[in-house]
Amino acid sequence: MGWMHDTLDYFRQDPLFRKFNHDKLTFGMLYQWTEAFVQSFSHDEVVHGKGSLIGKMGGVDDATKAANLRCLLALQWSWPGKKTLFMGCEFGQFAEWKYDASLDWHLLDYPIHLGVQRLVADLNKLYVADAALSENELRPESFNWLVADDGAQSVLAFERRGRDCAWTVAGNFTPVERTYRLGVPFPGRWEEALNTDSKHYAGHGLGNLGGVEAENIPCQGRPYSIEVRLPGLSMVIFRQSSAKSKG
Repeated sequence: MGWMHDTLDYFRQDPLFRKFNHDKLTFGMLYQWTEAFVQSFSHDEVVHGKGSLIGKMGGVDDATKAANLRCLLALQWSWPGKKTLFMGCEFGQFAEWKYDASLDWHLLDYPIHLGVQRLVADLNKLYVADAALSENELRPESFNWLVADDGAQSVLAFERRGRDCAWTVAGNFTPVERTYRLGVPFPGRWEEALNTDSKHYAGHGLGNLGGVEAENIPCQGRPYSIEVRLPGLSMVIFRQSSAKSKG
């Protein structure tokens, strides 16, 4: 409940003011390992006058709200712990859930809603296919902070580790594109496994041309680093699957 409320409070904010609320994104890691948590956005958040999940997002237009929702969902899937998402949230339904009515499936005729649905499908595929997300996710060794304190730019970055793969996850929660250097544990090419700003998800299509090469520049306690493009209001996941052979 704490993670859910803090995260929603953050994404409700206008991006201009998110820098003053950055701790709402990081506080959950202080108690993450005390229980086997489920990161949940349940039916209780979309009934009784509370509005929809996409309706809670900051932004003055539907496209901006959808971009924020894509960030929120990518953060939920990449954060340690199991996941629960209530029906209708997976394609950004604007109306509250009603027990006596069907979901607004016609919204899938619109790109921003189809894009959210595609993102959730791809997040599920990554989650079950790549051990960096699902393996040992209830153990502290599966997660390491890279950037937890850059509230001024509203940037967050962390590392997820499995036995034979590593992920570097970064979020930029302002509408300003940024170039950012992130520490990585291994040399070689890091694949851009997911980018919530992809046109496939109804984003702007800004990104890193499929991946970046690690450089011999130590950063954030890691022996190598990658310089990446972080589109505005996006989360990007970089993956290397050859970590096992490199220790």
